Amino acid sequence: MELDEQIMRKAAVLVEALPYIQRFNRKIIVVKYGGSAMVDEELKRCVIQDVVLLKLVGFKPIIVHGGGKEISKWVNKVGMEPHFVNGLRVTDEATMEIAEMVLNKVNKSLVQLVNELGVKAVGISGKDGMMLKCNKKYSGGQDIGFVGDIREVNPKVIYDLLEKDFLPIICPIGYDDNYLSYNVNADDAACAIAKAVKAEKLAFLTDVEGLYRDFHDKNSLISELLVDDAQVFVDSGQLGGGMLPKLQNCIDAIREGVSRVHILDGRIPHCLLLEIFTNKGIGTAILNSREERYYYGDNKAE
Repeated sequence: MELDEQIMRKAAVLVEALPYIQRFNRKIIVVKYGGSAMVDEELKRCVIQDVVLLKLVGFKPIIVHGGGKEISKWVNKVGMEPHFVNGLRVTDEATMEIAEMVLNKVNKSLVQLVNELGVKAVGISGKDGMMLKCNKKYSGGQDIGFVGDIREVNPKVIYDLLEKDFLPIICPIGYDDNYLSYNVNADDAACAIAKAVKAEKLAFLTDVEGLYRDFHDKNSLISELLVDDAQVFVDSGQLGGGMLPKLQNCIDAIREGVSRVHILDGRIPHCLLLEIFTNKGIGTAILNSREERYYYGDNKAE
């Protein structure tokens, strides 16, 4: 009896995933969740399914999420006007109150989605366990309110949750020396947390396919980039927009102990699984050194 070709393809995919499951078993993976994947319900479901699958096959995933679009929506709802300086939200006391409320609401909705798939999730903010201690952040010397620059990460509460087999879901609210709340950029929070827990992987879900040598040439997508080459790229001044600080965050994370960082297109369903479990992969991977190239064969670098 001939087996259905589709069934055989499924078996081949599972076999291809096996060495990656072995390689990263019991390793910590930080997923920075944001962009369209937080807004589109179908994409949201795919991301949560991916993270749950990572957990169930033996990884230790941590989700760090933003919520900027949702915050702006609620600021408008209460009749306030959002203000930005150099891309950073000006966060006065009233806006901070809304931001904290909204981020906690988003946080618990993600917890619910994970719980529905049979995995125990716990939602926390950077204030819990005194995790994210901040200084006040300025933008070009301007006071932008309750926006935090992470000074110190205490990962104990994260380790406690992982040890008890919970999946931590973290929203980026920190505190200062006076225990006031601060809104923290989610990319910054994800990097700081990944460094503190010495994550094996840090994955950014974005609204771009990855890193391009020339953004206007879609054939110039970079599949892999060594960290020193990434720094040259940053210093060259070729990057613009939100990708520049994101790439610098990636470089800093690797230099402080994270093994590799992935920039993924969160608009692609199951992008996490495609990058982590397949030889070809998608998006851009930033690596520590040539010895840290993908563990199984050279197909990934094609």
